[in-house]
Amino acid sequence: MSVLRTLESKLAGLVEGTFSRAFKSEVRPVEIARKLAKEMDEHKVQSLSRVYAPNEYVVWLSPDDRAQFEGAESELADELAGYLLEHARRERITLPTRPHVTFKTDERLRLGEFGIQTRRVEAPQREHEPPSLGDEGRTMVYSTADRVQEPLREADPRRGRARLRVGGRTEVVGSQGAILGRSRDADIVLEDPNVSRHHAEIRPSGASWTVNDLGSTNGVKVNGRRVDGAQSLKPGDVIELGTSHVTFEVD
Repeated sequence: MSVLRTLESKLAGLVEGTFSRAFKSEVRPVEIARKLAKEMDEHKVQSLSRVYAPNEYVVWLSPDDRAQFEGAESELADELAGYLLEHARRERITLPTRPHVTFKTDERLRLGEFGIQTRRVEAPQREHEPPSLGDEGRTMVYSTADRVQEPLREADPRRGRARLRVGGRTEVVGSQGAILGRSRDADIVLEDPNVSRHHAEIRPSGASWTVNDLGSTNGVKVNGRRVDGAQSLKPGDVIELGTSHVTFEVD
């Protein structure tokens, strides 16, 4: 089991029931974890013998996104810090101290947007000496907009009705689209430990259909190519989620 997969399972336990299918635009913990690791990698500094990176991370959230973590924020921050520590070990990055993650609110952010600010803080050399603070990096803002469902349009007669072949069964996708994942509340349940609880969404878009990654751990591929944002589908396309293969067809 990957480190990110293990983290996702822990976070799901902390915020179980928080992320309803009605609010796909919310920031999800696994998305924050991915971007924290990205920021660590982006701010690496190479010395003669070591690679250094920031150890302090501020995650800025919209008021509504931060409210969803109420009661679990401290535990969430600890899990994210542990994930960063493991990432640093795997990448052989030297940190002055254990990573520290804090959450703050920014009224200017909208639901589904979050920012990450980094800083390298040296541990004090002597007792009672204050830590040495590095410069705060600029805040990088990320958005979950790529996986947010667009408003449904009127049915296009050219689109046809989608069918998904999953293993030995066929699933029909209606005009509301369908969530695929291993969670029991997904529209199409995939019994695959490598599939996220809410992994991807198939939905209508104009005269065609698209597949969208819902912030999954292992991503989505179409015909072997990684999906980045919404990907249009054509009959016969093979969608890969974890180790599961789903064939897309249209009536």
